[in-house]
This record gives sequence, structure tokens and C-alpha cells, in this order.
Amino acid sequence: MDSEQTDRLAALLLESQQAHGKYEATELNGVFDEEWPQWYAVYAVDHGLAEILGREVAVERVRHHLATAYAEYEQVDPKPDATWAAYIAERWPDDL
Repeated sequence: MDSEQTDRLAALLLESQQAHGKYEATELNGVFDEEWPQWYAVYAVDHGLAEILGREVAVERVRHHLATAYAEYEQVDPKPDATWAAYIAERWPDDL
């Protein structure tokens, strides 16, 4: 993936985060959504992920990647300088 795609993907993930925050606040009454990777995956697919990647993607594969890549991000020591979204975007598999 080239740097423009990576930047666009990171921006979409941050957009997903903002929309999900509103969802948690309004629909879940402030309760943490344990299933956030599923929500983010659906949002990303519905809001142009295929256009960014240049191919169709399955929600379940996106959900799995988000969950595992975020868990990896949380375990990295020392913490990367990149945001979680940039970290995940930079590690997006070519076959996803």
C-alpha cells in the first residue's frame, strides 16, 4: 500500500473512532462497546474502505485485523509515536 492509501486509511479509522464515540454515548449510554472492532469494520466498509484499498473487503476480515492489530499496538513497548490508526494502517495486509 502506498503512503497516500495509508494516510487515507488512517483517516478513515480516526473517522470511525469519532463516529463510534458518538454511538457509545448515545446508543450505549456511555457504556464501553466490547464489540468495537465489528462496529468499526462495518463503518469502514460502508464509508469507502474498498475505494481506498482498490478492492472489496469482507467485514469479518476487517474486524479480525482491527482486533488483532490493536491488541498488538497495546502491547508494543515503548509505545509507537504513531497514533493507533496510523499504526494499524501501516500494517494493513495486502491481501485484506
